[in-house]
Amino acid sequence: MACIFCEIVAKRAPATLVYEDDEILAFRDIQPQAPIHVLVVPKLHIATVNDLEEAHIPLMGKLFMVVKNLAAQWHIVEPGYRLRVHVGRGGGQVVDHIHMHLLSGR
Repeated sequence: MACIFCEIVAKRAPATLVYEDDEILAFRDIQPQAPIHVLVVPKLHIATVNDLEEAHIPLMGKLFMVVKNLAAQWHIVEPGYRLRVHVGRGGGQVVDHIHMHLLSGR
């Protein structure tokens, strides 16, 4: 079964992009749980946090920096924002591609 996030990265599936570079893509969640709800994903397919390797450390650090920069750009550093990462079905992960939810507002 094809990974929907890989399809979005490849521009074969639609998404409202808010950030893109060579390694990271960020797009609006199609079922937002807050006024700002963005998914930040590495372009490299990594299924879950449990599949991370030492070589992924720079990429995961960059993921956090992208979130930090988006929060500053959207002026949500204050009052604050939430980050969520789900791992496995029991942890609420629906798409098998590591991703971070950035949420702000209610």
